[in-house]
Amino acid sequence: MAKRAAQGSGTIRKKTVTRKGKQYIYWEARITTGRDPGTGKQIQQSFTGKTQKEVREKMQAAAVAVNTGIYIPPQKMTVGQWLDTWAAEYLGNRKKNTVRIYQSNIRKHIKPALGAIKLSDLRPHDVQFFVNGLDELSAASIHLAYKVLRMALEKAVQNEYIPRNPAVGCALPKVNQPEMHPLTDEEITALLRTAKGNPYEHLIVVALFTGLRLGELLGLTWDSANLNKGTIFVSKQLADLDRDDDDIFMLPKNNKTRTLTVATSVILALKAQRRRQIEMRLKAGQIWNNPHNLVFTLEDGSLVDRWRVQREFKDLLTAAGIENVRFHDLRHTYAVNAIRAGDDIKTLQGNLGHASAAFTLDRYGHFTERMKQDSAARMDNFTKNVLNL
Repeated sequence: MAKRAAQGSGTIRKKTVTRKGKQYIYWEARITTGRDPGTGKQIQQSFTGKTQKEVREKMQAAAVAVNTGIYIPPQKMTVGQWLDTWAAEYLGNRKKNTVRIYQSNIRKHIKPALGAIKLSDLRPHDVQFFVNGLDELSAASIHLAYKVLRMALEKAVQNEYIPRNPAVGCALPKVNQPEMHPLTDEEITALLRTAKGNPYEHLIVVALFTGLRLGELLGLTWDSANLNKGTIFVSKQLADLDRDDDDIFMLPKNNKTRTLTVATSVILALKAQRRRQIEMRLKAGQIWNNPHNLVFTLEDGSLVDRWRVQREFKDLLTAAGIENVRFHDLRHTYAVNAIRAGDDIKTLQGNLGHASAAFTLDRYGHFTERMKQDSAARMDNFTKNVLNL
């Protein structure tokens, strides 16, 4: 008597199909997901793919769900149930902070609107209605919620739970890039004068003359700053996580580490920050708490939250008489001044940690053109003056 396949077990095999005289090879996996209570026959789910690895991954994910008792037949699965499965099983290679953001969007926005609909019944107009209902959010936040939903549904298509992705083709609001406001030389002088003696004085100086992102500044550790060689190794940033979490760091944006050779003013600011931190440590005594050896901390050595820096920065701008500037504009200020100093786009890309030189050129190319025009105008004036002699 043949043995019955155990629930959660599966098989993989290579298959060949001939169409119009041409052979196509693909892989198929089958997994036993349970038994029909009326007939006792096995209920199986099949998966196909171009490679053995692809179908094995699909089968293994389903097997885990079956063996842990959370498997739901595709025809009965709701959007909410699939989102929970997707978040649990398919985000393992994502950054921890990214997973948290995705899960937050699922919990706050997607499941309340679409969670009760059967996955197989979800239609494009349902997705469009969901997007239109997010009108109280910013355009960027709407795009993010939609991105999470579309990714989850695309994986459902790959797993053959649904034939096509109903989120494809959705009309989305236009995302306008925040306007850049690089500080003028006069504004830089006013800001630095106002920040003198402020707890974040040295952080602002380093931001102005390195272009580091705020998360990279707050995640900077002393072992990454070589004050003798004049370099900073950017390998991490402070994650925006609950403080109960021991893993406070994540990779920089685009997963790109980089080493900066910095100006003397930056080294002087870091040395001043080290002296200030020594003084804070002596004053704090036994309550000092800086286990990660961070460069920028509160007076007791603990982590500095982004919101705290941004709030203090806003107050400094007001005191300095500067308007319409964000902390991130310090990064833009560095980029513009680097171009003024003669740095080429490729060098600037490396220093800023952008994914490509094309992105850097798209972001700051108009400043380059403006400077070329200014240079041509200066040369024109010079020529006229010479000819008039």
